[in-house]
Amino acid sequence: MFTQATQSTHQSPSTAALPGCWKLDAGQALSLTPSSAGVLRIAHGRVWVTMDMLRGDTQASGDLFLVPGRGLVVQAGQRVVLESSGAERGAAAYFAWDPLPQAQARAVGRALHAGRWQQAVAQPVRDLGLALGQAGTALARLALGVIGLVLPPARGRMQQQS
Repeated sequence: MFTQATQSTHQSPSTAALPGCWKLDAGQALSLTPSSAGVLRIAHGRVWVTMDMLRGDTQASGDLFLVPGRGLVVQAGQRVVLESSGAERGAAAYFAWDPLPQAQARAVGRALHAGRWQQAVAQPVRDLGLALGQAGTALARLALGVIGLVLPPARGRMQQQS
């Protein structure tokens, strides 16, 4: 399921307190490239994650920190680099990998695609609508301000005519 580097990090004696987890020692980095989609879950410690972008996938790339109870969906073939960020305290991190069934992996892929549509098209259209609304309001206020400067105040004209 993972690269050879992943398989060699399984620590059986030290993970007795966290069954089903893999240990990542403080300051240790590990590169994963799963052959099928799954969920990476942090059981203990803090992990710095760097994800490579899959073709056409703008959302699932970059750096982030994961803490216990947080998970991350990783697509098949997507490279993920994990590093235990507890080096200053000498704390190891423990993580679990749960493969996703094919149906769930397809659903996650569709959700990521919908998220790309949202980020690439829908949000900019909403931003543009807001900007145009604000521009219209600013133009109306500017026009009223210019008219107010050009025309003398109505009160002044009334007093001069009396």
